[in-house]
Amino acid sequence: MLTTTLDVTTGDRERVLDLTRDIERFLREGGARDGLLNVFVPHATAGVAVLETGAGSDDDLLDLLGVLVPCEGPAGRGWQHRHGTPGHGRDHVLPGLVAPSVVVPVLDGAMALGTWQSVVLVDTNVDNPRRTVRLSFVAG
Repeated sequence: MLTTTLDVTTGDRERVLDLTRDIERFLREGGARDGLLNVFVPHATAGVAVLETGAGSDDDLLDLLGVLVPCEGPAGRGWQHRHGTPGHGRDHVLPGLVAPSVVVPVLDGAMALGTWQSVVLVDTNVDNPRRTVRLSFVAG
């Protein structure tokens, strides 16, 4: 098994951050061939997804999350989880919609993604600008 962590900065705004190049470098430098890659974010307020980036889908996802999980809370009555900046309770609900991990097949050392797919970190928590992402490759 190959494993490493990525330390990433998401900043002070909601972000969809493309991790694909960092993951490709990990697979290449580790000599990965065929197997499974797990991408996991060990944070209660972030998730990982496979998504098209650069054509607006990343911003569309953040817009949709804003509608589905508004800062004001369900029905505008606020969130029960209330520490942090206003609306921070929604960040703790995010992993229920955008899972904290994805598994991607790896064939001949490369992720078997579709033409427009990327692996991204989804972070709506403006209170925590630093994130850790764990990559684990298991040969098949």
